Amino acid sequence: MQAKEHIVSAPGKVILHGEHAVVHGKLALAVGLDLRTYLRLQPSSSGRVSVNLPNIDTFLSWDLSSLQDLLPDCKGADLWGACEPDPEFVKKLCLFADLSDRSPDTRSLAVLAFLYVYLSVFSRSRALPSVTVSVWSELPTGAGLGSSAAFSVCLSAALLSAQGAVAWPQAAEGHTARWKEEELELINKWALQGEKIIHGNPSGVDNAVGTWGGVLRYHAGKISPLSSVPVLRILLTNTKVPRSTKVLVAGVKDKINKFPAIMNPVLESIDAISSSCERTLIDMASESRPEHYAVLEELIDMNQHHLNVIGVGHPSLDTLCQVTLAHGLHSKLTGAGGGGCGITLLRPDSDCSVVQKAVQELQDCGYDCWETSIGAPGVRLHSLSSVKSEVLKILSSY
Repeated sequence: MQAKEHIVSAPGKVILHGEHAVVHGKLALAVGLDLRTYLRLQPSSSGRVSVNLPNIDTFLSWDLSSLQDLLPDCKGADLWGACEPDPEFVKKLCLFADLSDRSPDTRSLAVLAFLYVYLSVFSRSRALPSVTVSVWSELPTGAGLGSSAAFSVCLSAALLSAQGAVAWPQAAEGHTARWKEEELELINKWALQGEKIIHGNPSGVDNAVGTWGGVLRYHAGKISPLSSVPVLRILLTNTKVPRSTKVLVAGVKDKINKFPAIMNPVLESIDAISSSCERTLIDMASESRPEHYAVLEELIDMNQHHLNVIGVGHPSLDTLCQVTLAHGLHSKLTGAGGGGCGITLLRPDSDCSVVQKAVQELQDCGYDCWETSIGAPGVRLHSLSSVKSEVLKILSSY
């Protein structure tokens, strides 16, 4: 591998429209969130592999000789195939790293995904490189914002490039660079394997957003990016109310079974909202006009009402919508609902003082807020001067 350090980043994700309805064959729009995960890969001469994950207070190091015995038998296998996780191999890794495979926590799953991708990618050559991998994320964990997928995408991009399966792109001073389309496809395949280690049976949407960014349409299991979309300013709010996606999804299914004549038209209406939003975003790509934002705001309000009807709302999200609407801003939940996160659309001419007042009121409710954007670019290689100083400082501390 090249004896040079590299820094890559990948965005988080939010669902703009179509959450829950997508489970029942309807269209959903997933967008890149410009809160990013950064990974620094440093070659080392220590004969060890180290991983530093300060977000979750995890700092581990292993001797290469101990890892060599764990290499899976992938002789003759093609890296472009991205093997499905082998349960026996995963169990072996759990035992090696002393990780519980029954009820693993965030730390255990992140370490397991790292070991799995690192060993699998380099198993073809049977030569393990000595490296230090440090990861810092602007994304909160467990908030439904794709933090694990951004981690998996960064890991796959960096390790596949170090292995030589894809080429490091050239990032000029002060700029970023992206991989070629066919290389992004490989990165995405391997990121999905990392997601399977963490989540079991993911849809593939989160890692696809982390890889390509922008806006992706997800319909009946097929994921495809919109070719040209605007970047929209938003306020992202985390109510910090915990929820179970599994329980919420099951609740929607029960309602559909109980009231099909009521629920099916609601799902069809959510699908129509997603389609209307898609057409509006495509129109905005060439020229954004105030009337476009008016349409997006109406769609946000309608979808939030629909989500309440299907039973995934929550008083904390009602508070978010009421507080922001009092300031002329429009909000909806994003993701599973039942608490969790919400997004608020900000127009280009939204008054900063108005936004700050809304933020202060939400913070007074105990919520966390970030002013950021959606439609953010996917995985990128950074020149050192293109990385935020505060992020570079953290990554350089390990």
